[in-house]
Amino acid sequence: MADSRTSADGGMETSYGFREVADGEKQGLVNEVFHKVAKRYDVMNDVMSMGMHRAWKDAMISALNPRKEPGYKVLDVAGGTGDIAFRIVEASNRLAHATVLDINGSMLAVGAERAEKKKLSDNLTFVEANAEELPFEPNSFDAYTIAFGIRNVPRIDVALKEAYRVLKRGGRLLVLEFSEVDLPLLDRVYDAWSFNAIPKFGKAITGDAEPYQYLVESIRKFPNQQDFATMIREAGFSRVSFTNYTGGIAALHSGWKL
Repeated sequence: MADSRTSADGGMETSYGFREVADGEKQGLVNEVFHKVAKRYDVMNDVMSMGMHRAWKDAMISALNPRKEPGYKVLDVAGGTGDIAFRIVEASNRLAHATVLDINGSMLAVGAERAEKKKLSDNLTFVEANAEELPFEPNSFDAYTIAFGIRNVPRIDVALKEAYRVLKRGGRLLVLEFSEVDLPLLDRVYDAWSFNAIPKFGKAITGDAEPYQYLVESIRKFPNQQDFATMIREAGFSRVSFTNYTGGIAALHSGWKL
C-alpha cells in the first residue's frame, strides 16, 4: 500500500508523503513546503497536534534536563524557528548555548527574529546546513535534539550517524516525532482528523492545502516506534528507549553515545 510505513531498512529517501519520487528529489520538495509555512509554523504545529505539541516539547526538555552551567552545548537540528532551543536555554537558566541548525533559510530567519525579541541571541547560533552533513567537528556537543524534523530528512540513517559523530562521549540524542498510535479508537479519530481536517485548516491558514497533505502523509510513512529505535541503535547509540505521548501520536526517542 502507498500509505504503509517504511521500516528500519529504509524507504523514506524516496518517499514524499505517499508519493514515490526520484532519488535526490525529496529534499527540494520538502524545502519548498517549509518555505511556504515558515511564518505560520507554530500555527501549523497546533493544527497537526491539536495543540498538544507544546506539552510534548516541554516533556522533551524535562527529559533532557540541561545542565545549568556554562559550556553546556546543544545542537538542535531542524529547529529553525527556535522553539526547542529557546526552551533549552531557559531551562539552563540561560547558561547553555544552543546551535540551531536548519536546511531552510526561511525557518532560520523566523528563529533569529524571535531570539532577538526574547533577548536570547547571545545564547544561540543559527546555522543553515544539512542534517546529513553537519559542519561540526566530532565530539562537539553534549546533546543533540530534533523535534518533528527527522521524518523530513531523506537519509535518516545518515543523519543519525552524523548525530553520533558530533556528540561527545556521554552525550545524548533526543528525537521527538509523530509516530504510530497504539489505541484503536484514538487511531481512527486521529486518522479522520489528519486526512479530513488538517489539509482544510492548512488551506484556510495559508491558502495552500498541499504542504499539510504532505506532512500528514509523511507521518504515516515514518517508521514505527520499534523500527525507529532499531535505526538509532544501528547508528551506534546505547541505552535506546522511547516514551509514547498521547497514545503514540508522538514519541520521544532517547539514545546515548557511550
